[in-house]
Amino acid sequence: MSEKLLEIKNLKTSFRIKDDYYAAVDNLSLSVNKNEVLAVVGESGCGKSALAFSVMGLHTRAKIEGNILFKDHDIANISSNDLNNLRGNEMGMIFQDPLTSLNPLMEIGDQIGETLILHNKDLSAEKRKEKIIGLLDKVGIPRPERVYKQFPHELSGGMRQRVMIAMAIANEPELLIADEPTTALDVTIQSQILELINELKEDMNAGIVLITHDLGVVAEMADRVAVMYAGQIVEIADVHTLFESPKHPYTRSLLNSVPNADKAQDKLHVIQGIVPALQNLPREGCRFKARIPWVDDSEHEENPELHEVTPGHFVRCTCYKHFDFPESKEEQHGIS
Repeated sequence: MSEKLLEIKNLKTSFRIKDDYYAAVDNLSLSVNKNEVLAVVGESGCGKSALAFSVMGLHTRAKIEGNILFKDHDIANISSNDLNNLRGNEMGMIFQDPLTSLNPLMEIGDQIGETLILHNKDLSAEKRKEKIIGLLDKVGIPRPERVYKQFPHELSGGMRQRVMIAMAIANEPELLIADEPTTALDVTIQSQILELINELKEDMNAGIVLITHDLGVVAEMADRVAVMYAGQIVEIADVHTLFESPKHPYTRSLLNSVPNADKAQDKLHVIQGIVPALQNLPREGCRFKARIPWVDDSEHEENPELHEVTPGHFVRCTCYKHFDFPESKEEQHGIS
């Protein structure tokens, strides 16, 4: 049995819009094991980054309800001092855009050094510099002694992302969250970054939460996959089961939208509509219903729950039993 590292129970992360709070993450439960990559996948606006920031305790104006259990701590109900002791030490995060996450006025060595100073006060300046150069070398940066004295704008996008990874792993965290770590990188650099993250998982026996919308990255990296839509998990399974036997209409639609060189396609599948704005999210019934109007209303649950269809494979709402892709545009738009 794998050792559970992070357990999220009934998490609800709400943001205030005018006079009301609206949940971007809504009653979500999830777990991450040691030495495991859990991919959280979905369209922009599904709540993936809101989930990541909740786990790291980085929301300043959100209302957090539920439990985020990491080791002996509940991050949703923890003092700021205890949280600061965890972040950058036992928990690390690779942010989506390194150029906006790095301080443009600080040298790279000083930026990485901040987390070492905070969590390793006994480390001398000489030993600290030695460790920083070692970290830069570990993440594959050539001439780390030179990069140590450079500023973020002097580095390429791939180099900046490697610096972000070096910062995130400086204190060898047990939990690493990677929020779209390869979005702005070209394919060659993307592959190198993913290989590096995988090596770090093996070296540190860490649990990794990989936030992404790229199903190719998921197939290459993940052990398990949680598909997120409109603030909820709609399907979760090991990566092989999810790709070979997807159940939820949203998961199947995402996979069907990916170009496939082995399958003749006249046109790519397009998922109808968009993710609703936060204040317009349906809070009752199947949240994906409006985007599959050809599925009869009676085939959706009134209060959709996650059902275990095979061991470890959970799907939300019974509509998955009745879903198939429409054969015509009329069916797709619900016209009989």
